[in-house]
Amino acid sequence: MDRIESGLERGGGELDSISTSAMPLGEGDDHLVVENSIYSGIPDELFSLQELDVLYQEETQTLWSYMRPSGRPSFTRALLGDFENWQKLIAKGFGPGKVPLKFLVLGSRAPGVFCFGGDLSLFQQLIRNRDRAGLEHYGHRCCEILFNNMNTLDIPMLTVGLVEGAALGGGFEALLSFDYIVAERDATFGLPEIMFGLFPGMGAHAFLSRKLGSAMADRLIVSNETYTAEQMYDLGLVHHLAEKGEGLSACKEFIKKSERRHAGMVNARKAMKIAWKLELAELNRITDLWADAALQLSERDLKVMNRLASAQQRLADAA
Repeated sequence: MDRIESGLERGGGELDSISTSAMPLGEGDDHLVVENSIYSGIPDELFSLQELDVLYQEETQTLWSYMRPSGRPSFTRALLGDFENWQKLIAKGFGPGKVPLKFLVLGSRAPGVFCFGGDLSLFQQLIRNRDRAGLEHYGHRCCEILFNNMNTLDIPMLTVGLVEGAALGGGFEALLSFDYIVAERDATFGLPEIMFGLFPGMGAHAFLSRKLGSAMADRLIVSNETYTAEQMYDLGLVHHLAEKGEGLSACKEFIKKSERRHAGMVNARKAMKIAWKLELAELNRITDLWADAALQLSERDLKVMNRLASAQQRLADAA
């Protein structure tokens, strides 16, 4: 990204350099001109991750992030690595006494897909190799990322998931760790793991039981149904609905309306999480159960998993 050296001062803070980029952030929306104002406190690496596009909008103190997977839109090891670095770099560069950050938004550049969730191809390989440690390690990485996101990286900000397509399995689980979810009406949500004899092992039980109660959480987890954004809105899991192609506009409108009451909203969410009493150890224990269950899958179950992975790949290729 070209960097234009500047000695400007804004708000009392000296800018070492400034980089500007104009790029479309949503179909049907005008180009959003995003200023990546690179203060000395923001690591340059944040804007050069392999599978995450990151842009800082100074006007609203918003960090816009978009998944840009190189293959099937799922949580591969490469994407998990980018998310781990993303969180470390955000924590390093933003927050009180650093670059101001009020909103952190995550969306996806994969057409019609937010995220298909766990890497089913990797799961099959680890299961066939009887590699419990590999399954557990993968799950624990996911849990730590979700736990950090739930706690907003200890920055007084609001996290927003922007859904413009299918959010399945781990993709749905990841969204549950966000403070707010904005979804287009044609977005879909589901937990398909039960169809091949597994269960979602990276947060669904912990988050859904706290948000909906254990009975409704169990219904969603074992139903193998696909739910609409409107159904998720009625349950309270999706907070704002948008028409197709208007997700970004709805997200920007939410940010605009939330600026004045930002402190109250941040602390209200903190209070909710105190009431949840959700610790990383709980998420990891559930993942350990998931790894044990994965090693009990039959050859028939693995074939079903493989067919689902192939179907997802075809959808990604077509898009």
